[in-house]
Amino acid sequence: MARVTATNTIVIEAPVEAVTTAIADYAGVRPRIQPEQFSAYRLIEGGQGQGTVAAWHLQATKKRSRDVKVSVTVEDAAGHWSLVEQDANSSMATTYTVREATGGSLVEMTTSWDGAGGVGGFFERTFAPAGLKRIQHELLTNLKADAEK
Repeated sequence: MARVTATNTIVIEAPVEAVTTAIADYAGVRPRIQPEQFSAYRLIEGGQGQGTVAAWHLQATKKRSRDVKVSVTVEDAAGHWSLVEQDANSSMATTYTVREATGGSLVEMTTSWDGAGGVGGFFERTFAPAGLKRIQHELLTNLKADAEK
């Protein structure tokens, strides 16, 4: 099994603190910025960053969907802030990293999981990252619009 990864970045014209607060807001911002591939969103525990548990249905393609239940951890280190959503139902994890950038904040979103083996795994490693990057791009574009208003 190989790790499958999709990464996207965006610059948001807002201070790092405002962007990190928005990303960590599972009660208000996150349900508002999720693209149409996300449905049945529910907040299970918490709502702001560390310790939050949330769930949703992700319809990645017509044939590929999954129920996601994430537990959130946050790391605030010198020079960057990161939030990790670890799925309880699979090996999938999504990490948001925010750094100061000229004119605002640089946000990087990386999703990875243990891919299938064999021929199916080859196709997954080849095609899944591109599809997921489109979903990430839409979510980050929605985050940008929300944070810059």
